[in-house]
Amino acid sequence: MQSKYKESGVDIDAAKDLVSGIKQLAKTTLIPGVLGEIGLFSGSFALPIFQYQEPVLVSGTDGVGTKILLAETMSKYDTIGIDLVAMSVNDILTCGAQPIFFLDYLALGRIKKLRDLEIMKGIAEGCRQAGCALLGGETAQMADVYGKNGFDLAGFAVGVVEKTRMIDGSKIKAGDAILGLPSSGLHSNGFSLVRKLFPKAEIEKKGSLGLLLLTPTRIYVRLILEIIQKFEVKGLAHITGGGLLENIPRVLPKGTKAVLNRSAWQMPDVFSMIQERSKLLGDEMARTFNLGIGMIIVAEPSEAEKIGRFLTGKKENYCRIGEIEKTTAKPFCEIR
Repeated sequence: MQSKYKESGVDIDAAKDLVSGIKQLAKTTLIPGVLGEIGLFSGSFALPIFQYQEPVLVSGTDGVGTKILLAETMSKYDTIGIDLVAMSVNDILTCGAQPIFFLDYLALGRIKKLRDLEIMKGIAEGCRQAGCALLGGETAQMADVYGKNGFDLAGFAVGVVEKTRMIDGSKIKAGDAILGLPSSGLHSNGFSLVRKLFPKAEIEKKGSLGLLLLTPTRIYVRLILEIIQKFEVKGLAHITGGGLLENIPRVLPKGTKAVLNRSAWQMPDVFSMIQERSKLLGDEMARTFNLGIGMIIVAEPSEAEKIGRFLTGKKENYCRIGEIEKTTAKPFCEIR
């Protein structure tokens, strides 16, 4: 019966062998609270409730979009797992939550052990960077959906934050400063356009271009957690799909808008290259890409100065890219 199942496109033995390798990677991400190991029907985590008065669990889920097609073009799979973790943990980080565990979903046409372990190595590395555990996941073989060689990735993260310490943007007011932390590149957004601008043949010919585009999404967890422990932060925005113009307003209260000074930071060359080829106008670029800013911090001006000195002391790059102003319209972001 099993051989018939294999003929239909599902190789149970290959899946078992892959899970064995994943177990070893998961062990490198263990943190206090993890119960059991990968391979059970579920993952368990003992929440350290004694550390909190009112613990709030925060969750987020995401994927890496068509960046996986670029990984296929380059036959390089060790970074998209980092992207996968980053997209979820950076999101839940914006309310002040500390990521505690992550689960992945790898759907594929057929198991390719070397490729799939490279993907999982990236996921484990992302978890280590975020200080969270790889608690479990799922590998689904669906050749009828993905063909023999195709695959897709999705991830799910859970974090915890003290209820009174949650950051929701409600305290933001006119006059507050906006700080920007640099991105590591495109992160995981805009690749449907990028792949049309830079065809597969060109990327294969210019290998360095493909490697540049595959630069993994920066994980801001450790740095931001340190900042919010030391300083009063009113708002955080992870700049993903929708770019600067769509993501910053998500954390703004009624009656406020974000005004960014375009000359306050230098847009990395990769975005200039994309803009030149695509002919996108400034606002279109800012609604599609992060333009070199991956995480936004909103704070009182005096507190922003303290955060700036702290970042400088840690040799972390940052820019004061704008401020909050009043508006009678619904919250929005503009770049001047």
